[in-house]
Amino acid sequence: MTGKEQLNPARSLYYGFFSKMFVFSESEDRYSGVKDALEVMIANPLDTNSQEALKEIKEFFESGGDSLFVEEYDEIFHNPESKIVRNTASYYDEQVESGKKRVVVKNFLAKTRIRRDEKHFRETEDSVGFLVTFMHELIELIISGEKSYETLQHCLFVEVINEFIDEFIEELYNHPKANAYKSVAVVFNAFIEFERLYFDVAKPKLKLKPVKKESEGCEFISDEEAKRRAENRAKRAADSLVNACAIEDEAFGGKEEEGDL
Repeated sequence: MTGKEQLNPARSLYYGFFSKMFVFSESEDRYSGVKDALEVMIANPLDTNSQEALKEIKEFFESGGDSLFVEEYDEIFHNPESKIVRNTASYYDEQVESGKKRVVVKNFLAKTRIRRDEKHFRETEDSVGFLVTFMHELIELIISGEKSYETLQHCLFVEVINEFIDEFIEELYNHPKANAYKSVAVVFNAFIEFERLYFDVAKPKLKLKPVKKESEGCEFISDEEAKRRAENRAKRAADSLVNACAIEDEAFGGKEEEGDL
């Protein structure tokens, strides 16, 4: 088993966790498996910041229960009386819902035996909830031996997720109603950084914003040094993820025989 293959169970765990956080559901067991996953991720964190954020998420569940997350989710994504966080790749790409990125994801989906269950899955194919769930299912298929999906997961991340996810995470983190989800954003950000190193893809360039220059105390870091530091962080994160691989898949309900999302 290669180094990347060893990471797949833990990657699946993280994507399964984010699926629970970002997929709208009216099911009573909406957050089933999350607490067990949190225990594993806290014990094997990507970095210290995400570890603290994971502990905070666990505390939110212990103090407010599932209802706290349901109410906060609705305030952030569905409340028409306040600014909501947009959650589709098309919106961040074209400022429209159901745009080109949705077509791209639907084309990817057509190449698999996974299908969207429209009765229970209300989000569009390019929504964050669908994308992380799709990635979770693809990784599970890869783990089960269907290596042909390795290229597809790479394309899904590079061509869709990587292009907009930083903006989404920033909007989520800065939303005035985000408390527990602010911590979720911190974990998501750390995981996306790891995924970029996993797929060997750079963070997309954003429009430059004016910044105040510091008169002193600045540290110049060359491209080579920045890459070295990133690789060292990735190695440490990889070691932690390998340790997290022992969690059972049943924490998130296992794989569907027909591959429905």
